[in-house]
Amino acid sequence: MTAFERAHVIVVGNEKGGSGKSTTAMHLIAALMGLGRSVASIDADVRQRSLTRYLDNRRAHAAATGRILAIPEHEAFTGDADPADPRLRERLLATIQRFGDVHDVIVIDTPGNDTPLTRVVHSLADTLITPVNDSFVDLDVLARVEGPGDTGNERLKVIGPSHYSEMVWNARKQRAARDGGSVDWIVMRNRLSSLDAHNKRRVEHVLAELSRRFGFRQLPGFGERVVYRELFPNGLTLMDLGETAGGEPLTLSHVAARQEIRALVEALRVQPLTRTVAVAQSG
Repeated sequence: MTAFERAHVIVVGNEKGGSGKSTTAMHLIAALMGLGRSVASIDADVRQRSLTRYLDNRRAHAAATGRILAIPEHEAFTGDADPADPRLRERLLATIQRFGDVHDVIVIDTPGNDTPLTRVVHSLADTLITPVNDSFVDLDVLARVEGPGDTGNERLKVIGPSHYSEMVWNARKQRAARDGGSVDWIVMRNRLSSLDAHNKRRVEHVLAELSRRFGFRQLPGFGERVVYRELFPNGLTLMDLGETAGGEPLTLSHVAARQEIRALVEALRVQPLTRTVAVAQSG
């Protein structure tokens, strides 16, 4: 058991693919580094490795253009690894301890499915961010919701937690038992549309009820913007735009999107934690 200045661990998790986990993780990394934080990153998705490819594109773009881009110290789990291999757990714990000695923040991207490694990652989070697309199809990752049927009542009924919510509950219990810490769970409404206000109100109502039941904070996340998909091939984020002479000028949409990212970072309440930990020996 050793005491050290432990980095704040941010896990971006959701068992549904296409929710924007890697985009969220990369923008958090860029924004935090832009604020002077020392950041490391881990890609725990041994199959897709989207965050790793994002960073590879970023390095290649910097080399090709001569731009100075902030790039975190990064650890990727290889695509031929078995997510159930217990050696991955030991490697993960060792990596977090190594990064935690020298960095302020560790951002971990996770796969869009349940694996033993995913469960360990969630139990190590100080902050868990779950991006959820603003639709009832995607809310199913949090809870089973029943429609109003033929009663004429538009209120939707929450039947019970989903597998993912139960996994998060177990991860929080493991974290509390291991070191007395807590997991601040944030559900981030992602790809918000400016249209369909009726659906948005219904989603907001259900999320408010789920927040009370499951103990997460609800935050508006990123709007639906094509620019997020366009930035990936060059490994760029919205925080990188408009920073160099000759670069494309920022549009009003870009400015609004950057403010969304800043608001998310402010809501994280990131603080380096000094406490006695024993992650390498934890069960």
